[in-house]
Amino acid sequence: MVDPALATVDRTARTVGSLVAEMRARLVPSLGADAESGARELLAAVSDQPRHWPVIARDEPVTSDVWRRAMDATTRRARGAPLQYAAGLASFRHLTLDVDERVLIPRPETEQLVDLVLRLVAEDAAGGGTAVDVGTGSGAIALALASEGSFARVIATDVSLDALAVARANVERCAGQLRAPVELRHGSLLSAVPERGLGVVVSNPPYISPDEAASLPAGVRDWEPAVALFSSDGGMGTTAALMRCAARSLAPRGLLALEVDARRASLAAQLLASHGAYGDVRIERDLTGRERFVVARRLEEQE
Repeated sequence: MVDPALATVDRTARTVGSLVAEMRARLVPSLGADAESGARELLAAVSDQPRHWPVIARDEPVTSDVWRRAMDATTRRARGAPLQYAAGLASFRHLTLDVDERVLIPRPETEQLVDLVLRLVAEDAAGGGTAVDVGTGSGAIALALASEGSFARVIATDVSLDALAVARANVERCAGQLRAPVELRHGSLLSAVPERGLGVVVSNPPYISPDEAASLPAGVRDWEPAVALFSSDGGMGTTAALMRCAARSLAPRGLLALEVDARRASLAAQLLASHGAYGDVRIERDLTGRERFVVARRLEEQE
């Protein structure tokens, strides 16, 4: 007897509900009891709709294009791809971004980093000026700042040409929502930004030590780009290098804002405080209470 859960639905009945049923059947071997909810969540992501949409829209017709894209995404998900990579899309604040294995999946903690930057810039009478997002990946931080902030321009850098290709697609996708121009540049850290007097340098740099790879979830370790995850010197190499070069690029009172490993936030703050170019160094917690961000202001005079 054929398990009804694995039976292929009538392809002439192309509704949201029937599509969910077919996706569920394909996902049962990999997701088991979570296949139903996984199918709904994946279809919502592919369709750029709220998570509850497949339930309330179950009787709505589905076009052949949506059906094809949803089944392609289901195949990728069944092979182990994280939800966002399977869908090819990820939500970040009010934006919907293209994502794939060339870039990190944007995360809620990084949304909070954007909140932090916007708040601190709003408190400063000097305004935002030029903001630089170092290691932009999908362009998430840069595009959020350009669409929500009051910056004259936003520069986004990355050492990966593959990542910049994804970011370029997202600049085009989000063009109608941008209040400031976004310029993409290829280079390590700030090497592609000769400008001085920057208002903000912000980054979610790689901060995991290579010897910690085995402890990462498989969806991160096996799918997300290593260049965006791992850093030398116990995970601190990239962060420390960025602190040094940002000191030469920021304007007096310019803001440096970094997402860091919660286990190393104190070390990052100590590095900033001992550098000599920064003041107002402090650690900020994420919504779960972890020490996740370190911020500082460039002093008027460097030692």
